[in-house]
Amino acid sequence: MKTLLLFMSLVLGLNQLPTSVMINGERFHVQGIALDRQEECLYCSFTSAFFKTDLQGNITASVTGINGHLGAMTWDPVERKVYASLEFKDDEIGTGISRKLGKEAYSRSQTTFNIAVIDVDRIKGFDVPADSVMTLIRVDEAIKDYMAGVTVGSKELEHRYACSGIDGITIGPAIGKKDNGERYLYVAYGIYGDTARTDNDNNVILCYSLRNPGKLKHKYFVYTGNTRWGVQNLAYDSHTGKLFLAVYQGRKAHFPNYNLYSLDMSQKPFKAPLKDVPYQKGKVEQLKLSEDGLTDGKGIYGWYFPWGSTGLCPLGEGYYYISENGKIEGNNYCRATLYRWVGEKDKVFEKVER
Repeated sequence: MKTLLLFMSLVLGLNQLPTSVMINGERFHVQGIALDRQEECLYCSFTSAFFKTDLQGNITASVTGINGHLGAMTWDPVERKVYASLEFKDDEIGTGISRKLGKEAYSRSQTTFNIAVIDVDRIKGFDVPADSVMTLIRVDEAIKDYMAGVTVGSKELEHRYACSGIDGITIGPAIGKKDNGERYLYVAYGIYGDTARTDNDNNVILCYSLRNPGKLKHKYFVYTGNTRWGVQNLAYDSHTGKLFLAVYQGRKAHFPNYNLYSLDMSQKPFKAPLKDVPYQKGKVEQLKLSEDGLTDGKGIYGWYFPWGSTGLCPLGEGYYYISENGKIEGNNYCRATLYRWVGEKDKVFEKVER
C-alpha cells in the first residue's frame, strides 16, 4: 500500500496535462500513442519508428529503421513496458513500407505477426536498434489464419476471416468474470475490407494472460459489419468498463459503417455459429457490442467519430488522449488531444477546453 501511495504521488495529475501535444513524424503516419504519467512523456509509433516525446511534443529518444508495421500500442505502468503490434508481411502494406525504407520486401514464408514488448527505460538517445530494446512474441493464431485458404461459395479465397495480421492491442481485466486483479492482453486482427467478401464482417480479438502472453486463452468474434483493416486501435477504459474498437470506416452499403464501437467488459461471452462465415463449423466464442451510440436496428451499435484509429489512450476518470493525425508539407504529424467521455447517442467524446 505504501508503494502504491508513493507511486501515485509521483504521477502527473490529469489537471496538469496539456490539452494538446503536437508531434511531428516522418514519412509514415502515426499508428498509436501511450502516456507515461510518471515520466511525463508520450510514446508514439510512426509505423517504422518508435518515438519518446516530452509533453511539448519534442522527440527526446527514438527507435528507428524498423522494416515492418509497428502499429497500435498500450502502456503497462506496473512493469514499465509498452506492448505494441508488429507485423512483417508480404502484402501491399508490408511491401509498401519496405519500398519506402529502401529495404527488401518480405516473402510469404517470412511473414510473421508479433507482440513487441518495448523496454522504454533502455531507450537512451536517438536511432536505438530495435533488437536492443524489443522482445517479440509470435502471434501464431493470427499467422495461421493469414496463411490459410478458404472456400466461400464457388470462390477460393486467401486469408481465413480475411485476416490481414494484427493491430489493436490493450491490457484489461477478464471479460465476463469478477475482477481478481489478473491482467490480460487483448490483440485484435487486421481485417481486409474487400466488399466482395462475405466472411470479413466480424472483428477478431485474441486474449492472453499477461503472465503468459504466448499462450492463447480466448478467441472472440465481434459482429461489427465491414471495416477496412479491422481494429486499428483497441483500448480498455476502467472508468466506463468498456473496450473501445476504433476502425477505418467500412464500405458495404448495407451496414452503418461506424468509426468507433464499444464492448462492455462485464458481459458474458456466448458461443454460437459465426454469422456469414460458411466454412466455420460449430460454435465459437462471441461478444456483443454495447448498446450505446447510434444503431442500425439490427444489433450493430457505434458512433461516427473521426479520430481514434491512429491513437486512443484512456487516462482515467473519463479522460483520453486521442490522436488527430494529418500532414504538413508532406510530413506526417500526430496531435494528441485531450478529450472527455460523454457517451451520448450521437456524441461519444468532447474536447477539453481550459
